[in-house]
Amino acid sequence: MLHLILLLLSAFAGAALAGGNFNQDFDITWGEGRAKILDGGKLLTLSLDKASGSGFRTKNQYLFGKIDMQIKLVAGNSAGTVTTYYVSIHPFSTEPYGSSAYLALILLLLFQLSSLGSNHDEIDFEFLGNLTGEPYILHTNVFAQGKGDKEQQFYLWFDPTKDFHTYSILWNPLGIIFSVDGTPIRHFKNQESKGISYPKNQPMWIFSSLWDAEDWATRGGLVKTDWTQAPFTASYRNFNELACTSASGSCSNNSSANSWFSQSLDNTGIERIKWVQKNYMIYNYCTDSKRFPNGFPPECSII
Repeated sequence: MLHLILLLLSAFAGAALAGGNFNQDFDITWGEGRAKILDGGKLLTLSLDKASGSGFRTKNQYLFGKIDMQIKLVAGNSAGTVTTYYVSIHPFSTEPYGSSAYLALILLLLFQLSSLGSNHDEIDFEFLGNLTGEPYILHTNVFAQGKGDKEQQFYLWFDPTKDFHTYSILWNPLGIIFSVDGTPIRHFKNQESKGISYPKNQPMWIFSSLWDAEDWATRGGLVKTDWTQAPFTASYRNFNELACTSASGSCSNNSSANSWFSQSLDNTGIERIKWVQKNYMIYNYCTDSKRFPNGFPPECSII
């Protein structure tokens, strides 16, 4: 029954939001024309070919917020491609600008040196492409004070290339909730009182990008990008944010409806997240004993 409810929610997800304007809310940051804002700012598309991918970023930084984005992922043979949607303190795109392995390595090293330091915060959705007919992998991660390694991965209960679906991040002082079409899939709690770092002091931009990661994205890099299928395209619409902007120090939702700031999972949300994780989670760092032979990270033992 819950599976049927989730499918119905997914089917109506496209009509659930009335979005903002990409011209007003975002800047295209890279891609040399491969990113396009269309339909008077209602639609944004990213494309990837062998020369380069593309990406965009919000004009504003946010310190806590509830953000929604509807995305339709690359269809067909998307192996080797990665579509990202994340918040980060880093002011520039973090993905390689082309398909050259050498260039990608140089940019990755520069990014690690400049950004993935002791203060780096980030909250990630990444969609790892696959061969035609094989499911996308939804990869999630949280960085706090330079520490990541908190990966959880999921299959989705629908085809994310057929229509737009809503991917949401709720980030407030209590925790971070990742949701798909309104269904929570992951909850990272603020456990600073137990010595676990949590992103709460640094404003972050919202980013998205489409880039080539054939060296690792699909089956650990065994399946490469088929460039005869290029250009690859991902589409975005209906961005919504209820958030606190760093510039003003105030929230975009200043009424009594500011419930997102203190929102956590209710009993229904807890049951949904358990069901999703039981049926669709394919990797959880908190159960990877080979990766952590000397014991799991401390947050893994906290309920």
